[in-house]
Amino acid sequence: MSSELLARGEARHVAAGWFGQFSVTSYSLQQWLVSLRLVGPSTPSTSDLSFLSCLLSSQSSATCLHSWSWLLCFAGDYVVIQEQPIFTTRAHVFQIDPSTKKNWVPASKQAVTVSYFYDSTRNSYRIISVDGAKVIINSTITPNMTFTKTSQKFGQWADSRANTVFGLGFPSEQQLSKFAEKFQEVKEAAKLARDRSQEKIETSSNHSQESGRETPSSTRASSVNGTDDEKASHGGSAEAQLKSENDKLKIALAQSSSNVKKWETELQTLRESNARLTTALQESAASIEHWKKQFSACKEENDQLRSKIEELEEQCNEINKEKERNAQLSRRLQELETELQDKELELEELRKQGEVIPQLMSECESVSQQLQDAENKNKDLEEKVRTLRTEVEESKHRQTNLKTELKNFLDVLDGKIDELHDFRQGLSKLGVDN
Repeated sequence: MSSELLARGEARHVAAGWFGQFSVTSYSLQQWLVSLRLVGPSTPSTSDLSFLSCLLSSQSSATCLHSWSWLLCFAGDYVVIQEQPIFTTRAHVFQIDPSTKKNWVPASKQAVTVSYFYDSTRNSYRIISVDGAKVIINSTITPNMTFTKTSQKFGQWADSRANTVFGLGFPSEQQLSKFAEKFQEVKEAAKLARDRSQEKIETSSNHSQESGRETPSSTRASSVNGTDDEKASHGGSAEAQLKSENDKLKIALAQSSSNVKKWETELQTLRESNARLTTALQESAASIEHWKKQFSACKEENDQLRSKIEELEEQCNEINKEKERNAQLSRRLQELETELQDKELELEELRKQGEVIPQLMSECESVSQQLQDAENKNKDLEEKVRTLRTEVEESKHRQTNLKTELKNFLDVLDGKIDELHDFRQGLSKLGVDN
């Protein structure tokens, strides 16, 4: 297999090495190529990716890759194709809105695989998640990072290098707890790896200084005991060795200085990120208090509207009673008109009798008196009828005004109820975002 790889990669310088067991069948070719672009310090060319496609699609390569992890070298930079993940889970991925720094923006349409990886080339740990051909998480874990549980199924952490905050929504609280525990373990491992690398730098620096101090003494000893040619030879080799050690020491010091600056920059970035998050949290709390006050005011206004509705309902009941009284008056008016007609008929008959029978003059006078009384009563009844009609018209007018006022009030009430409904939806949306 190694000869086959070297034959295929003559122009690319392919080297193979053992990095541990892993399964090819659990990853698609697309995820392999994405992982190559993720972990590698340099970006492979199109020809390199085509070469990988041919390599991974061959039967012999697939068989060998079941038990080997390959290290490919492109232009002198080592790139790990794929290693066994330390921990894998599935979750919905979110990122903080870069403009507002408050709202969460979904990075995946559905739950995707989120894995912890160890990058042996950089001696670092990463959280990587790929959605199809899109890389949605590529976060290097540092000892200063903190994973925070914001709810029973949601957690987040800030990545100062990516200048963003990642959020993960898990199906259950148990999966969130496992991810948080693994985050803490990986963070401790990253801290140990950093300490070990610093110890190696310090050890190499001390070793370089000691070798630099020992070299002049050995040179002096050789100059005392040897010939002039030996003196020149030993002096040249000592100077070359000392120069080499000094170069290594300078490189180590430069790397240490750059690491210190990098950590200072990352610490400052984390502080700024924490300050922004604190400000956003305070603004969110103030916004919640503001909405609570508005909700209380709307609730109080709603109670007032309800009481006014009850008053209007009472007025409607009075209107119904007034209608009933008007109906009774109308019936009474009809009865009086009927009675008046009867009296007129009776009066007509009496007049006829007075004309026909002169003997009944006295009775006619009494009838005349009755007629006079009846006319007076008729006038009174007509006056009452006019009064009743006036009252009926006034009642109808009041009823019309009350209907108009009730309709206007119901229109206002409908508007207030719609505003209250919109407000509740806004409040619910604010609660979900928080």
